Amino acid sequence: MYVEDKVQDPSDSNASPLKHFGHEVRLERGRLGMKREELGSEANCGYSLVAKIEAGERVPALEFAQACDRVFPYANGRFERLWPLALRYAFPPWFRPYAELEWTATAVRMFHPQLVPGLVQTPEYARTVLQCGRPTNLEDLVTARMARQRILTREIPTRLWLVLNEAVLRNTVGCAAVMRDQLAHLRRIAETPTHRVQVIRDVGKHHGWASPFGLLSFSEGADVVHIDGFPRGYLLAERDDVMTTQDAYDLLKAMACPPDESAELIDSISKDCYT
Repeated sequence: MYVEDKVQDPSDSNASPLKHFGHEVRLERGRLGMKREELGSEANCGYSLVAKIEAGERVPALEFAQACDRVFPYANGRFERLWPLALRYAFPPWFRPYAELEWTATAVRMFHPQLVPGLVQTPEYARTVLQCGRPTNLEDLVTARMARQRILTREIPTRLWLVLNEAVLRNTVGCAAVMRDQLAHLRRIAETPTHRVQVIRDVGKHHGWASPFGLLSFSEGADVVHIDGFPRGYLLAERDDVMTTQDAYDLLKAMACPPDESAELIDSISKDCYT
């Protein structure tokens, strides 16, 4: 059992960073005599979501934390500083070390044979994938997954290199509208100068790699490998494992269409399959 999984007193505001965040919101709102509806209006959300965040039952979006800092006097950025701790609570314990490494990475290289990776999923695609596992905290998981994507658009973005099987583009997740939006999002990423998207055409021969995996690079220190497995993923840092993974990724890039051709293929499949 992980420490985070142990039963906690639900009334204890220090039971988790999520509980603490909600407690602080409730205190500041009470000091102002502000109603939940008013705070919700400032944060572009409803009464129910404010109540759940205050109770420590929902993970807040960054925009909610920023709204609290804007509305509450003397907050001085406190809620945005607390937000990463609250967000961490949305990830399964085994995933948290990876999420922290991903946030500090200067480059991420990913391969996925069947699905669009979480780092580039749209909210509806992510919701459709995640709800298959029937989690009790679906919206928290979606919020956390969308928050991870900030590394791609921050002031100094993490560079992304993504290799996908063509089957990923043809594997319908949800409905046609969900897939159209997802492929359009992939196309935008492919057009971003700091990122690369390549697609391996389905030509009747399998390349042999069935498991999703990724490589994280940093400004200091060696690369780290992440294997996305079931029921949980795991990290590898041994030099031989990293070198083997780097070689595998280089081969996958060599097998894939060049970035420009891959972008055209994304457009073609979106038009043929999802219009």
